Amino acid sequence: MEVTRLFEYIHYQKANFPLEKSFGYKHEGKWKYFSTDQMIEMGNNISRGLLKLGLKPGDKIALLSYKNRPEWVAMDIGAQQIGVITVPVYPTISPGEYVYIFNDSEIKYAFVGADDLHHKVTVAKKDIPSLIDIYTFDRQNGKKYWEDMWDTEGSMEPVQKLMDSIDPASLATIIYTSGTTGNPKGVMLSHNNIVSNVSNVKELLPLTAGETALSFLPMCHIFERTASYSYAYNGISVTFTGTDNLGGDDGDLRTLKPNFFTTVPRLLEKVYEKIYNKGLDLEGAKKKLFFWALGLTDDYEYDKSYSGLNGIKRKIADKLIFSKWREALGGNVKGILTGAAACPVKMAKVFSAAGIPIREGYGLTETSPGLTIGRFDEGWAMLGTVGPTLPSVEIYIDSSEGEYKPGEGEILAYGPNIMMGYYNKPDKTAEVMKDLNGKTYFRTGDVGKLVKGPKGREFLKITDRKKELLKTSGGKYVAPAPIENKFKESFLIEQMMVIGEKQKFVSALIIPAEEALHDWCDENGVTWTNMGDAIKNQKVLDHFQEIVNGFNPQFSHIEQIKKFTLLNTAWEPTKADGTDAELTPTMKLKRRVIREKHAPEIAEIYNV
Repeated sequence: MEVTRLFEYIHYQKANFPLEKSFGYKHEGKWKYFSTDQMIEMGNNISRGLLKLGLKPGDKIALLSYKNRPEWVAMDIGAQQIGVITVPVYPTISPGEYVYIFNDSEIKYAFVGADDLHHKVTVAKKDIPSLIDIYTFDRQNGKKYWEDMWDTEGSMEPVQKLMDSIDPASLATIIYTSGTTGNPKGVMLSHNNIVSNVSNVKELLPLTAGETALSFLPMCHIFERTASYSYAYNGISVTFTGTDNLGGDDGDLRTLKPNFFTTVPRLLEKVYEKIYNKGLDLEGAKKKLFFWALGLTDDYEYDKSYSGLNGIKRKIADKLIFSKWREALGGNVKGILTGAAACPVKMAKVFSAAGIPIREGYGLTETSPGLTIGRFDEGWAMLGTVGPTLPSVEIYIDSSEGEYKPGEGEILAYGPNIMMGYYNKPDKTAEVMKDLNGKTYFRTGDVGKLVKGPKGREFLKITDRKKELLKTSGGKYVAPAPIENKFKESFLIEQMMVIGEKQKFVSALIIPAEEALHDWCDENGVTWTNMGDAIKNQKVLDHFQEIVNGFNPQFSHIEQIKKFTLLNTAWEPTKADGTDAELTPTMKLKRRVIREKHAPEIAEIYNV
């Protein structure tokens, strides 16, 4: 059976490796799983139910949930089978964004998870003429329950006719990009777009049918959604969970012992910070042993082998230290794929050296999402890069515009995974496409270069975001992301944004890691009351200056941080008070928002 439409993945699973635990989650305190057959049955009930509601091919429904859940997948299958377009929506966006997205896509029905989502959509409903009704995935008094719209006894004939008629090139989903400025744009992805990506990575995951994956990144993001299709295609059992109970002795990682999961760098950094802080809490020989083992990761490279004394050292470190790290992640992890933001090289080194292989992928919502992936086979990964291109993808480095270093330029992409366009925005679509060499390439807006790696293969290295390049008053361009990523390797730096647009020199806004700073203060005789007081302490300021001085030599003179200010409040992807969040849902910096919120601090840095 060849898969050409997204709803066929679950049917492919049934034909090749039917699972008793296809998708599962924790429901009312207990782990609950649905078999392949049950997922198909739910999908069919939903298809018939949506038809009974009067929906037809091309109509749109919205899916919202704070946590991933099998119901989300079932709705996706049921809608796709009859040509209804799913519009996944981030649950944390503002009411105004709900209204904009629902109206732009003309949502007919919304299916929502727990907590305040029904209320949020209900409040917005008065300004959304197309929205007929709202259903919940959990029984709630006075609210329509999603199973109430199922049709469990109707004929499958009309559903099957629609399934047979769906063109693989037709629209499957609209995903609204989080964006750092302006209204979000609806990315139109066809079955073909996403299927091509899933097919490309089928043989690249270090997994075999029957193994397990954990899923906690939002399914409304194309990275995790494409991963879920890949799991279904490969016969992998998926357990949905959240990020609130991953670690610890009773955490989901230890309980579920997954073989694989996807993540974002920030979560890896948080795990590393906890490991590091535990090391700081040790005493005497145990503490020395911990940091000796950690030091062995500094010269790690993928596929590097150690012999003699070096080999013996690493075996000792592995048995006494690294094995405990693996156990904290469940003991069975064969690989972790990170994406959505740049992964600091230090994170990839530390975890991979400890026997927890980290690989980085790169792509965008507009590319379904994968363009490149560092692979788990020998010779297919290179630290500091996002891997080689996927088989059906072409990458072109366009240095014709802007000021780039030699061999560097905007990353253009071509392939069957490139979006159909932005919904209702042909002008915006035209802006991101470029005709070149008889082909139409997608302009990623990222800056990078192709570098030679193992066995002469080409690997893509991202150097910055084109839109984020800042220009000093001296006319020099500075790429902030590489500077920020390097500085965040310090366990004392939680978040950082480089500033300096139209200024004489480059500076930074830095948010310390509170727990790590508290520990540092305890060890260095600084009385801790709260972070607000700590960041004003001269001893703390002097230490952060030492950190800055330590990293600066790794950059050119114009890129070095000349001044900085420490901030007390962390940047977040959502704000309870309804004000603009400083981060996108995928944890990228909203630089304009941050500059506006911290205008007084920036003015003080530059004395304006």
